Amino acid sequence: MLRRLFDLVVAAVVLVVTSPLLLLALIAVPLESRGSPIFRQRRVGLDGSEFEVIKLRTMVSGAESLGAGLAVSENDERITRLGALLRRSSVDELPNLINVLRGEMAIIGPRPTVASQVEKYTERQRRRLDIRPGITGWAQVNGRAGLPWDERIELDLWYIENRSWKLDRQILRRTFSTVFGAGDLYREDGPAWSERDEDQ
Repeated sequence: MLRRLFDLVVAAVVLVVTSPLLLLALIAVPLESRGSPIFRQRRVGLDGSEFEVIKLRTMVSGAESLGAGLAVSENDERITRLGALLRRSSVDELPNLINVLRGEMAIIGPRPTVASQVEKYTERQRRRLDIRPGITGWAQVNGRAGLPWDERIELDLWYIENRSWKLDRQILRRTFSTVFGAGDLYREDGPAWSERDEDQ
């Protein structure tokens, strides 16, 4: 109950504070690349239930059928100039707060991924679905997409096993540091499966 109240308060406050920035982004995205400024995709959340994640579009329309498909590298030509800025600042993730208000996501937790990846989970890895997926999490502040997929899952599982308010505060502090430092958006040795890899 306390965690849900925390999620609701934080999501509502941040949405209000960032609403002018979001409005500007909603206007600017289709000016550079025709199409909806919003990107929606089915993801897997708590207990394996699916929901539609909401983000700002950072790639050209139909990007998933072009080039490398779901994989995204730092110099991917499908990423628009504005999209690169939105990704680096993590502004593209702000609409996730709507998912938090809906109860589909939390502020802190494992990032949600697509069903095709969940199907590959081992029994142990399926424990990643024991809590609501989050906007930020232990894996995000310990390497983001710079980590191999299996290692990121292990970090998420460690968080689930050791979750506490103290750890959550640490994650929030390190999230600000990671976002403003723009660290590890991409792997140095090529793209790994990432919650950012499916973005348009």
